[in-house]
Amino acid sequence: MAKERTYIMLKPDCVKRGLIGKVIARIEEKGYTISNMKMMNLDEKILREHYAHLVDRPFFPEIVSYMTSGPVVGMIVEGENAVKGMRIIMGATKFEEATAGTIRGDFAMKTTENIIHGSDSPENGEIEIKRFFGENA
Repeated sequence: MAKERTYIMLKPDCVKRGLIGKVIARIEEKGYTISNMKMMNLDEKILREHYAHLVDRPFFPEIVSYMTSGPVVGMIVEGENAVKGMRIIMGATKFEEATAGTIRGDFAMKTTENIIHGSDSPENGEIEIKRFFGENA
């Protein structure tokens, strides 16, 4: 398979708990390359775009509160099968379903604060890369 790009975001709990280096090490140890990375603070406008599929859900205000509670680290991660491979090493979204050895299985303490986000398809990866890094990323 050809080289892919995906968008990975280390969420506020990852940053607050000082886990950035450990998570990046896992990504690099797997063989992926981080071609761009930046720390940023998100606002409700970009979160409404990013989580458009959840805006009407009753828990959306909790997502906004959490995701604006501190900085996040956005990354463009590249490599063979990057989307699927990253989703495997991230582990299940629900922390109680994430197996030991995955990022969420080892570090997440609840589903609403689950350390990391990763694009779910190559197409969404490109959309998310443009959203957070601009059109020329």
